[in-house]
Amino acid sequence: MPELNKIEVCFTPELFKFHENPEAVVVVSDILRATTAICTAFENGVQKLIPIAEIQEARSYKDKGFMVAAERDGKVLDFADFGNSPFNFTPERVSGKTIVYSTTNGTQAIQLARNCFKVAIGAFINIIALSEWLVSVNRDVIVLCAGWKGKFNLEDSLFAGALAHRLLDHAAYYTDCDSTHAAMDLWELASENPLGYIEKAAQRDRLRKLGLDDVLAYCFTENITRVIPVFQDHFLISLPEHGDESSQKLP
Repeated sequence: MPELNKIEVCFTPELFKFHENPEAVVVVSDILRATTAICTAFENGVQKLIPIAEIQEARSYKDKGFMVAAERDGKVLDFADFGNSPFNFTPERVSGKTIVYSTTNGTQAIQLARNCFKVAIGAFINIIALSEWLVSVNRDVIVLCAGWKGKFNLEDSLFAGALAHRLLDHAAYYTDCDSTHAAMDLWELASENPLGYIEKAAQRDRLRKLGLDDVLAYCFTENITRVIPVFQDHFLISLPEHGDESSQKLP
């Protein structure tokens, strides 16, 4: 019998050292809003995104003439062109561009996982295409929830459970990871009405207070896009649909 692929869920970046597997595909989720925005950017034609963890590094790119999307705690940084709402990444603004991207949680998680076999970007809006691609890659999967400043959050954990459910429908996957089972149990509780369930989430409250909660329905809608952004050679790029990820090179 062929060896099965394991699915693990890492609820926060602080726990990643206990899950790290250099042979695994790591799926980063930051549903409200970074990974949803990244998928939207590629759906709307961005060429590359440069994920940056530190504010000062993002500022230095702006000084070099790059377009920068950057926020902390939901607020656009003073030097940035715009923040990380998915609705900022319109075709008119991003098509054909290379954009520097820095957020409170998501871009740090991407950098944390960069030494694993592959880092992919996951969101509800690309969950179907992402699931299909992960099955084709045929490796262990770690879903890394970006969380909130090192803490657990609901929205990323719900996505992890939804993705794990999809993968475990395939005979090639198994899990003996308690956090995966917990994430799937959360998703079962929320799946009939995820927008209602997410009302209790801290990030939902933060976005409401900032007047940025117009993205909620979009962020929890499945199958808006077929793009699969991956981290490669310091950039995020999008894999061609149905392409072989192992053969893709930067444009």
